[in-house]
Amino acid sequence: METQTITILDGGMGQELVRLSGLEPTGLWSTRIMMERPDLVGEIHDSYFAAGAHVATANTYAIHRDRLRPNGIEDQFEKLQQQACEIACRSRDANGSGSVVGSVGPLGWSYSHDGAPPEDESIELYAEICRIQADFVDSYLIETIASIEQARASVKGALGHGKPVWIGLTVDDADGTRLRSGESLADAVAEVAALGPQAILMNCSIPEAVAAGLNAMPETDLPTGGYANGFTGISKEFLSAGSAVTKLTSRVDLTPDAYADHVGGWVASGATIIGGCCEVGPAHIRELARRFG
Repeated sequence: METQTITILDGGMGQELVRLSGLEPTGLWSTRIMMERPDLVGEIHDSYFAAGAHVATANTYAIHRDRLRPNGIEDQFEKLQQQACEIACRSRDANGSGSVVGSVGPLGWSYSHDGAPPEDESIELYAEICRIQADFVDSYLIETIASIEQARASVKGALGHGKPVWIGLTVDDADGTRLRSGESLADAVAEVAALGPQAILMNCSIPEAVAAGLNAMPETDLPTGGYANGFTGISKEFLSAGSAVTKLTSRVDLTPDAYADHVGGWVASGATIIGGCCEVGPAHIRELARRFG
């Protein structure tokens, strides 16, 4: 039986920025800290490459017009997108190998299928991000998509820019066979796969839910994988736009060894793209690289 090549993603950016900066997290997630301390973003990319990651994910997840506008900085949208991509590219170049993926976070709010614009409008907003990132990144990584409509919109917006498109779907922590919208994961995968992305992943759900999601995915020829978060779960309080991660609780049991044990189950079920999301740091990625790299 042929051994599958494993791609190791990096881990979370936002929580690492909060930890290193000592600044209070806000609804702008990691964007505000990057504006004040861009050096920390590069430091975190460097630490993930040093740990054995193959990929640097640009710190563009939260750089959306609908997040910047309430804070009076929408005019910096394009500049911030470019800045985050440039920092990731410098880290990749200094490492001498690896790739840069442009993070395309969800419209509306993380983990919630509410609050996003209608599908046609969403397609153009996602496409705008991908057009800006195209000169910098090697591929697009759509992240934390919670509904079928936004899955369609994000993939349609990311296609056609000459870069591979990976999409991360976020599943219900209590039932990994369903998106956080309540819709069937199997239905979502079928619709997304028909559009022609290059990979379908599960992301930013607890590791147990990622495992359930990967096991429930219908057969596909596309690469699959996962990168989980280290929260106990997503509280209802966090689903309001503008909320900060102070409303979420971190698990204490997800040591690097324990996290890698979870990931080992994903790999056994066929996952070939693995990494970490919020609360999963360089030490966790180092253990993944040791076991699966």
